[in-house]
Amino acid sequence: MGVFFCAGSAGRLAKKANPAVGDDILWNAGMTSRRSRTLLLMLALLGIRFLCCLTVSAQESKAGNLTGQAKRGKELYQRYCIGCHGVRGDGQGENAPYLDPKPRDFTLGLFKCRSTPSGSIPLDSDLFDTIGRGVDTTGMPRWLPLSSHERADLVAYVKTFSDRFSEEKPDPPVKIPSETPDTTESIQRGGEVYQSLKCFECHGEKGRGDGPSAASLRDSKENKIVPYDFTVGTRFKCGVSNQDLYRIFMTGLDGTPMPSYLSWVTPEQAWDLVHYLRALQGQNATKPKETAHKDLMARR
Repeated sequence: MGVFFCAGSAGRLAKKANPAVGDDILWNAGMTSRRSRTLLLMLALLGIRFLCCLTVSAQESKAGNLTGQAKRGKELYQRYCIGCHGVRGDGQGENAPYLDPKPRDFTLGLFKCRSTPSGSIPLDSDLFDTIGRGVDTTGMPRWLPLSSHERADLVAYVKTFSDRFSEEKPDPPVKIPSETPDTTESIQRGGEVYQSLKCFECHGEKGRGDGPSAASLRDSKENKIVPYDFTVGTRFKCGVSNQDLYRIFMTGLDGTPMPSYLSWVTPEQAWDLVHYLRALQGQNATKPKETAHKDLMARR
């Protein structure tokens, strides 16, 4: 308003002080006022456009050499995801009451399956992999029929539900060292780690998910949550390979009682624990091929 006053009043004040000032001065002052208004309007429009560009940038995803766009992802979300995760991405879709565990609430910015440390938002590639891999023992299926570009677009749109993705940057991924030999001695040591970390309190002495604390476990939204049964199947919630299982130990499953053991065990102890849990699986199933994870990566 100060700009408008100065420009519009300058000529009038000048004429009042000096009657000899011609009307052309007043006309020029009026033109200056109008130009000032036009300039401010243009700056405001440019500012809005700039903010829109920032918003569009924040609604992108990067997975390998793919760039996902939220605008395209929204259409896919409305077709495939809205029934469980809801219009607002809060996990309150029409199917949610019938699902156990409940659908992920994207607005919290908390995700189980990540390569980043506990407390960090995931990498775009983490969300990309989850869509393709699914989450075992939940209602989240493997969306392999979707193309790689469609999955990247979905990731971009999912990120729009939480301000964390525009306000925070993900921490560097947890490093996974080379696997130690899977031997009888390693399995035995892994059993000792299982006991020392008190994994049995949730997962049970035999890894069947029936520990003494199992019935009382709740997630971050106070929904009942069941510990994983390691003796069933060949997969885990967040992967299929030994590397995936190692990653789960070290990152934890945010939003659940499963903590990160990054500061509690050495890499060697973590690999021993991997081998022990694989042995529990081996009592009822054949050990999966490590190529399964590589196949998933190749489909990016």
